[in-house]
Amino acid sequence: MNTQETINYNRIAEAIDYIKANFKDQPNLDEVAEKVHLSPFHFQRLFSEWAGTSPKKFLQFTSIEHAKKLLKENQATVSETAFETGLSGTSRLHDLFVNIEGMTPAEYKNGGKNLAINYSFAESPFGNIIVASTQKGVCFMAFAEDEITGLVALKDKFPNASFTQKLDLAQQNALFIFQNDWSKLSEIKLHLKGTDFQLKVWEALLKIPMGQLSTYGSIAHQIQKPNASRAVGTAIGSNPVAFLIPCHRVIQSSGTFGGYMWGNTRKTAIIGWEGAQINL
Repeated sequence: MNTQETINYNRIAEAIDYIKANFKDQPNLDEVAEKVHLSPFHFQRLFSEWAGTSPKKFLQFTSIEHAKKLLKENQATVSETAFETGLSGTSRLHDLFVNIEGMTPAEYKNGGKNLAINYSFAESPFGNIIVASTQKGVCFMAFAEDEITGLVALKDKFPNASFTQKLDLAQQNALFIFQNDWSKLSEIKLHLKGTDFQLKVWEALLKIPMGQLSTYGSIAHQIQKPNASRAVGTAIGSNPVAFLIPCHRVIQSSGTFGGYMWGNTRKTAIIGWEGAQINL
């Protein structure tokens, strides 16, 4: 699983960590390149190939000022109707349609005893992932440093299910999300274990356009639970499908990115990468 793409991401993540820790000193290209053991030329080229933009521009996309600007624009221009139809926007996943179906109590009774789950491993621009599916659709996708860690996380979700290492069509459709050519995407079906409240929150996350950001309070209003920001945060934190359900696009109202189940550095990387794709 130690592919060049993963190696590149790890180097970029190291650079992002260094920039975040030293942003007050505004480290220049030479200094950051030295920290990741590359020449300035190779670091600039690697970063641009990975993110689609320069390190300097990427830093702008991940700044608090930029996040506040996005949040302010959303409040000023995005009506409830526009939010609800956000799936068809040009900054969303083009013609992609994601459908969430909640598992029935019988399907996940006794730790998923009645579920047959296929799973496979893949690389992404943000590190290695595990993706799993039932007969009805994708039930789990997570970033994992190695296959053992990923499989343990999956089995923690469904301890009594039966598992087969197999790449199926549902997983393939989901993995197309990491391709720049989204014309290959077909309908993606998700088969998720969650309460009615959690499912509503996850459905709301799907409507945040790529390259945009929202807040916990905004999501609470969208699901008509304006006083439930904390509960929304808990539901977002239990999102079982990384990246595809974009919980990384929800930040604090102050503009700071906040926590992320799969690591703050990865959240910063994804937000910056998406901003770069939209501005290409």
